[in-house]
Amino acid sequence: MKSHANFWPRVTSFKNLYQAFRRARKGKRSIGNLTSQFWANVYLDAFDHFVKRELRPGGYVRYVDDFTLFSDDKPMLWSCRESVVARLAALRLTIHPGAHPRPVGEGVPFLGFVVFPHRRRLKRRKTVHFGRRLRKLAVAAAAGKVSVGRVAASVRGWVNHARYGNTVGLRRAVLRRALGPASQSRWSGFVDVLE
Repeated sequence: MKSHANFWPRVTSFKNLYQAFRRARKGKRSIGNLTSQFWANVYLDAFDHFVKRELRPGGYVRYVDDFTLFSDDKPMLWSCRESVVARLAALRLTIHPGAHPRPVGEGVPFLGFVVFPHRRRLKRRKTVHFGRRLRKLAVAAAAGKVSVGRVAASVRGWVNHARYGNTVGLRRAVLRRALGPASQSRWSGFVDVLE
């Protein structure tokens, strides 16, 4: 900022937005996808500082509402879990009941993937769900109920997400299974372009 005179109106505006978020949170109303991501970061900022300054795990990663703590000390992680549950309860938030300390060699679920030390795999249920949805879209497109552009947009979105894991073979198999062999299908060339 070039001038301090412009600073305070911005802070006041920010406080008003924050209060609006708090009111929306009490009513549990949806306030928009991008807005929700932004306000989740604002809302959980104090939680981030609590984890980093008070709990001090070996590692901490958070993306919007997904977070993971790392440490070589399992009892310390159980203690952190209790503290995290208590702190999040004060914010009227909860953690997933299955969240517990586990060796990273078993894979850590994070952002729709299972993350291992040297690879990332897409969660099976995400793949199954997308395959079913794609088959329905392909049938609807063949019947003329849905445009090919809508099918392409859906495939691009899933491929864009899945490509962050080690999924080249999986993407090819899912697309071919849902759309049929590229040589015999009206989707000829489509599968190969999106892989």
